[in-house]
Amino acid sequence: MFAIPPTTQTLILLNLAAYLLQTLTRNQLIGPFALWTFGGAGMPSNFHVWQLVTYGFLHGNFTHLFFNMLALYMFGSDIERLWGPRRYVIYYFACVVSAGVAQLLVSSLIGSGSYPTIGASGGVFGVLLAFGMMFPNRMVMLLFPPIPMRAWVLVLVYGAIELFMGVTGTQTGVAHFAHLGGMAGGYVMIQYWRGRLPFRPTRR
Repeated sequence: MFAIPPTTQTLILLNLAAYLLQTLTRNQLIGPFALWTFGGAGMPSNFHVWQLVTYGFLHGNFTHLFFNMLALYMFGSDIERLWGPRRYVIYYFACVVSAGVAQLLVSSLIGSGSYPTIGASGGVFGVLLAFGMMFPNRMVMLLFPPIPMRAWVLVLVYGAIELFMGVTGTQTGVAHFAHLGGMAGGYVMIQYWRGRLPFRPTRR
């Protein structure tokens, strides 16, 4: 019942290992591997292209890591079983990258200067979206508050909350538009695989 499929298990172990290394090095990994937004006019930028992936393995504290990995286990396990490891890992990293791109775009538009973004939340929100689309009528019990709801409702609620918080600037320090970017990237990937975009996957 609680068996974790191999790709989800590997992702969780990689995140745990990265957090341990991050702790042992006293956050020295933040400089080269967090996602640094672009600096303003005349300001240097610490951005490097690999950060669009590596930032997703760093976390601010153990609570941040714990809830991301719990959600990845809860929702990612069934998605991996449905899609298989190859499609699942492609999807996950596409969501991580699209979340990072969204964060860079929003920070550039609002001109907030250069700062680091870390966390697997973009990938996790993408997995949550996939769960809601693949198992829309599955009942899910929230932790806070403990309210049961259908998966598709959960996705809409979380998406609406993230949009509201991002637009209003509520809960500063949280990359709300990165979360939405992960969901948007996931939606595009699913529609692409379903052949509902102008460009379609090659049949083999």
